Amino acid sequence: MKLAVVGGGSTYTPELIDGFARLRDTLPIEELALVDPAADRLELVGGLARRIFAKQGHPGRIVTTADLEAGVEGADAVLLQLRVGGQAARNQDETWPLECGCIGQETTGAGGLAKALRTVPVVLDIAERVRRVAPQAWIIDFTNPVGIVTRALLQAGHRAVGLCNVAIGFQRKFAALLDVTPDQVHLDHVGLNHLTWERAVRLGGPDGADVLPKLLAEHGASIASDLHMPPEIVDRLGVVPSYYLRYYYAHDEVVRELGTKPSRAAEVAAMEKQLLEMYGDPALDEKPALLAKRGGAYYSEAAVALASSLLRGTGDVQVVNTLNNGTLPFLADDAVIEVPAVVDAGGATPLPVPALEPLYAGLIANVTAYEDLALRAALLDGSATAAAGRNAVFTALLSHPLVGQYTYAEGLTDRLIAHNREHLAWA
Repeated sequence: MKLAVVGGGSTYTPELIDGFARLRDTLPIEELALVDPAADRLELVGGLARRIFAKQGHPGRIVTTADLEAGVEGADAVLLQLRVGGQAARNQDETWPLECGCIGQETTGAGGLAKALRTVPVVLDIAERVRRVAPQAWIIDFTNPVGIVTRALLQAGHRAVGLCNVAIGFQRKFAALLDVTPDQVHLDHVGLNHLTWERAVRLGGPDGADVLPKLLAEHGASIASDLHMPPEIVDRLGVVPSYYLRYYYAHDEVVRELGTKPSRAAEVAAMEKQLLEMYGDPALDEKPALLAKRGGAYYSEAAVALASSLLRGTGDVQVVNTLNNGTLPFLADDAVIEVPAVVDAGGATPLPVPALEPLYAGLIANVTAYEDLALRAALLDGSATAAAGRNAVFTALLSHPLVGQYTYAEGLTDRLIAHNREHLAWA
C-alpha cells in the first residue's frame, strides 16, 4: 500500500508519521511519499519521519520529493495538508478583518474566505494531476476550509472525503470523562465543518444510551471551559457546540479579545521555528511534546482510520465531510456536511440524522449559502473581470453571518483583495 502526503514538509507531519507507525496493523503502509516544494523543511521532516519509523520498527519506506507526479504516482490514497501562502498569509487573515470590527480567523468569516480563494485553485490543480497518475487514489482532505475545499473536489468529480479533528477530539474528551475507551463513544455530531454540535453522546454504538445529560450535569463546567463559553450557556443549549461556535455566539467579545494579543499565526510561526530546529536533531526519533501545542490533536488517528476504511472497505462509522445527498433535507444534495457516515471502498454514506432544531438548522443553512457563494468566487479564473471578481467576494462576505452588513462587506472586500491580489487570477 502506498500513501502520499501533499504538504509533507508541514510541522504537523510527525504527528501523522507517529500514527502511521503505531497503527501499522490498521493501515499497513509499504511506501509513504512526503511531497513538498519547500526542500529545506522537507529534508528536516523527512529525516525525523524515517527515525520515527525506525524506532518503532515500521518496515515501510519513506521517500521525499518536490515532484508531485512522482510522489503520488501509484498511490492508493493522497492526503492533502496545504497552507497556500504559509503562516504569513494566515497572519493577514487573522488581522485585517479586525480593522473592520469582524472576526479575524483562518477558517471562517472574511479570513476563511481569503484562505478558500487562495486554496481551492491550487487543490483542484493538484487533484487533476493526481487523477492523471493515480486515478484510483482516494483524496483525503485535511486542508482548511475543509468543507469548501472538499465540495470543490467532489464537484469536480474527484474521489474525495474531507476530514477534521474536532469530532475525534470530543470523542477522546468524553471517553476520558466517562472512564471508557474511545471506541465505546459514538457522537451524534451534526453540521458543517467548523460549525457542529454534539446532540447526543452514546455508549456502545450508534443506538446506545445517550449519556450527554450525565456529562453536562457532572462535567459541564470543564466542557464549557474548553469551549471558552459560560457553563450556563452550554447547559441551556443542552448540546456541546464546537469551539468554533464561539465566533458566532460571542462575536463581539472575541473581536475585543483578538485585538489585545498577538495573532495565533504569530504564535504558530514561532512554534514552527522551534519545531524545525528540533526536527534537525539527529538524535530525535519521536514527535516532540511541543507538537501537541501546534494543533491537530488526534489527526493521525483520524487519518489512519479513514484511509483504512476507504482502502480496506471495512464499513466503519466515522465523522467525515461528504455530500449531503438528502441527509439534511433543507440543504441541496451537493452541499458538504460533517456527520457520522459509513465509510467503505465506495466512499462515505451519511447515517440518518434526526430532524434538526431551528436554532441549528438556520445557521447551517445560512453558512451553507455562504459556502456556495465562496466556492463560486474561488472558481473564477483569469477570464473574469476585476469587477466580477470583486462582486463575487463582496456577495460571499455579505452572506456570511459573521459579516452581514454592507459597510463591513465593502471594507473587508477591499482588504481581502489588497492582501491576496497575487492569488486572484482576475485581480
